[in-house]
Amino acid sequence: MTSETAIGIAEIRRLVVLTEKLSERLKAETAAFAARRPQDVTASLTETQELANQYRRESAQLKANREMLMAAPASERTALIRATETFEAILATHGRAVEAARTISEGLVKAIAHEVSAARALGTGYGATGQAALGDGRAITFNRTA
Repeated sequence: MTSETAIGIAEIRRLVVLTEKLSERLKAETAAFAARRPQDVTASLTETQELANQYRRESAQLKANREMLMAAPASERTALIRATETFEAILATHGRAVEAARTISEGLVKAIAHEVSAARALGTGYGATGQAALGDGRAITFNRTA
């Protein structure tokens, strides 16, 4: 076994382990969203981001060095392909869960903003003297692009 083959095997195995670890993390987050407990995700968010960044760097590095990848045995490359396919499926499910949580959160914020603005507008109109009554002077802002 050449040193390039050994290095390729080690790199692939490390990426497989990292991919599996990130997959498990995303599965746990998806389960938290499904259980309607998105707050449980915040505790491990930093670690998930670090794993994702590490995965991005290492996969790009391996992709850039195709010779090292091709020097590894087919069984190692197959293990990486399987781990990546599993990861992509989990990532798609996770993405849908995050999008659903975002949609629900935005809907709640919009509903609250609507109710607050509707409640504040009730006191406006014209007074007994014919002058416009002053409404609530407090401002409410809702940013639809946030």
